[in-house]
Amino acid sequence: MAKEANNDFKRRANHLLRSIQLCGGCVPLHRLQFQFSDPVIQTLLEKELVQVQNTGRGFLLEIVEDF
Repeated sequence: MAKEANNDFKRRANHLLRSIQLCGGCVPLHRLQFQFSDPVIQTLLEKELVQVQNTGRGFLLEIVEDF
């Protein structure tokens, strides 16, 4: 059962990464928080696949260029 939950979590993280790619590489963070859980977003941040940028009017979640 734990393995199944881990696979589901990885699938959601991959879906988030793909969604950001399809939106041009960056998405307002407030838009993602309704679709994806904080742990999924945090996992991509810890793996340094995405970064948060403060625009002064809000926060963007964007794909790291090296990825």
